[in-house]
Amino acid sequence: MDSKQIQDLVAHSPVVKDLIELKETIWFNPALTTLEQGLPYVGLTQADIDEARDRLQRFAPYLMAVFPETVASNGIIESELIAIPAMQQSLEAYFNQNIAGKLWLKKDSHLPVSGSIKARGGIYEVLYRAEQLALQANLLSLDDDYTKLDSPEFRQFFSQYSIAVGSTGNLGLSIGIMSAKLGFDVTVHMSADARQWKKDTLRAHGVTVIEYAQDYGIAVQQGRKAALKKCNCFFIDDENSRTLFLGYAVAGERLRKQLEQHQIKVDQQHPLFVYLPCGVGGGPGGVAFGLKMALGDHVHCIFAEPTHSPCMLLGVATGLHDEISVQDIGIDNITAADGLAVGRASGFVGRAMQRLLDGFYTLDDQTMYSLLGMLNQTEHLKLEPSALAGMLGPVLVSKYPDYKGLHQFTPQQLQHANHIVWGTGGGMVPAAEMQQYLAKA
Repeated sequence: MDSKQIQDLVAHSPVVKDLIELKETIWFNPALTTLEQGLPYVGLTQADIDEARDRLQRFAPYLMAVFPETVASNGIIESELIAIPAMQQSLEAYFNQNIAGKLWLKKDSHLPVSGSIKARGGIYEVLYRAEQLALQANLLSLDDDYTKLDSPEFRQFFSQYSIAVGSTGNLGLSIGIMSAKLGFDVTVHMSADARQWKKDTLRAHGVTVIEYAQDYGIAVQQGRKAALKKCNCFFIDDENSRTLFLGYAVAGERLRKQLEQHQIKVDQQHPLFVYLPCGVGGGPGGVAFGLKMALGDHVHCIFAEPTHSPCMLLGVATGLHDEISVQDIGIDNITAADGLAVGRASGFVGRAMQRLLDGFYTLDDQTMYSLLGMLNQTEHLKLEPSALAGMLGPVLVSKYPDYKGLHQFTPQQLQHANHIVWGTGGGMVPAAEMQQYLAKA
């Protein structure tokens, strides 16, 4: 973009100036509407989520057979919801800001199989592909015991097909591990941001890893091209896949049950705020959709992005979605939050969800490292930097009167509020790598 175009953009969307200056920024969404009004733009329904839920249920016996760590949850890949009161006190002291209500952490960082939120969507889409192929070949019926998939016959069958994906790391891990387990020939195209240990883990599972010196967008582009040249190859498209999106959306109903177990109400008097780290947007977008469907208008979803990769905020605030990248406005897209190092947002997610998200904010790498160290000290939990992006949210929501005014929250409502930080990754980070993160905190 030339300077005149950037000036016009800033005139139209003043928040762009703060993004260009790499300031930590918060932007509340003026287009926010009710679920009823926003739902038609998503193009998906409760029936779609139910179908995804039922498919995961059919695969549960197979997952228990091949991933013993899922036995405790009966083959359902789900994470705990835990209160983090010591972290809440620490945040209040550090930022000199009272956080009304109670703070929780959703531990997708410790999801079975691949230790990140991507174990939801990524694994789901691979299972969806596997089921379709096996049904079409008459090797499987919906009433079968799916443990039969854990056999040389099925691995031989799936080996005729290949799966490819472009990733900054965690999506590649989930898709690579699951595809290889089923017997698919799988290739992960990794961007420059991907951590070495993630590549090493994939190779140890028999996955082909292709590395790029460029960012996520190039890895996806090249992955898509390579897949087109291959016969029987499925490219899992993190930018546009409704299947991935639905794999994440299943989290909404499950969280609702966890809230009930903790006797947490979600209604006008008890608002729920959920803070979701955002890269290309599929994971947080799918989860936010599922939460809205399960809990309605009293759940408020806010996306968090690095100051160097604010692609979703940029796309939604300007209305340009995937037609603009952070590089277009002179931002380098280089961040320690490897899972969030995305320069161009998913156009599908931006357009589908733009009316259902309360807002967006950005934070810099050092803030993420500080929060990572704080969580480790207060709650003895280890997450990767990108997973801490959501942790600043409760401070910001408590701090900004504009936001409270927008929703006319009373002090009493906020006192009864619950804040959930979605911990998106970190459960598989090697000890030496985690020490380096903690050193930077």
